[in-house]
Amino acid sequence: MPDPQSPAGDAESSSGLWSAIRKILKVGDDGRSLREQLEEAIDEHEDENEDHDAGQNGSGNGDLSPVERQMMRNLLHFSEHDADDVAVPRGEIVGVEASISWEDLVQAFSENGHSRLPVYREKLDDVIGMIHIKDVFPFLANGKKPPRDWTVLMRQPLYVPQSRGALDVLADMRTRRVHLAIVLDEFSGTDGIITIEDLVEEIVGEIEDEHDETPEALIVPIGDGMWDCDARAELEDVAETIDPRLGEVEESVDTLGGLTFVLAEQVPPVGAIVEHPSGWRIEITGGDETHVKRLRLHAPAEFTDENGLQ
Repeated sequence: MPDPQSPAGDAESSSGLWSAIRKILKVGDDGRSLREQLEEAIDEHEDENEDHDAGQNGSGNGDLSPVERQMMRNLLHFSEHDADDVAVPRGEIVGVEASISWEDLVQAFSENGHSRLPVYREKLDDVIGMIHIKDVFPFLANGKKPPRDWTVLMRQPLYVPQSRGALDVLADMRTRRVHLAIVLDEFSGTDGIITIEDLVEEIVGEIEDEHDETPEALIVPIGDGMWDCDARAELEDVAETIDPRLGEVEESVDTLGGLTFVLAEQVPPVGAIVEHPSGWRIEITGGDETHVKRLRLHAPAEFTDENGLQ
């Protein structure tokens, strides 16, 4: 019998697993990929068990529950995503500047509740490492004097291009035992970050804990053709809620904050107004030197006239 720890044992186990899945889901060798057959089998089981699963989260007859079926779908399509699809956008990154004091570093962890923070020098495009709360906590718990230069505690994150597959990023994290990746754009600037939690959520769905705040509305009308928006608002939602033209952008950006950065070709300061080609004006109402946080959209005159917003 092959050693289960050996490559041969792994191969035999994997082969046996897929054979079992084929048998359970009644998929065969008809020229189609196993992925296609599995998805079709899930669809068929979903139709057959729709009445049984109504109002239930589990499965009493051994069939896959709705939650299990959705997780399998997510898993089947996981390899179709790349790093840019799953990354936390640049506008939502919470990082620390390498020159801040130890007290400010501790405060940053306290205020944001993250276990890892990217460390950058002067601007977010120059990420030089990451700092883990586990490397900070011993100094706090034991009353030890922190190092004069706390950056000696930094660890190295992964650096991945936008096009790297999400499955490959997960494999990189497992191999390197590093759970934070910096996603780089075509100019080697920081496009976003990925944590291992982000990757797991692509399969199991959103994971929330006791520290997560109740979701707030990211797009709020405030009258007179104006909208108060969080920079994290997805362009797809902005286009659907406000004006489809706001979602038309050639660059690879997903959020309203990202769109503003592209239009301004920099991180605009609070109070600045950025013009959109459609005539919308984007006013920056909150942010700092590294990213925009809140925005106010001012509708063009023709839009307010057509929609009776004035």
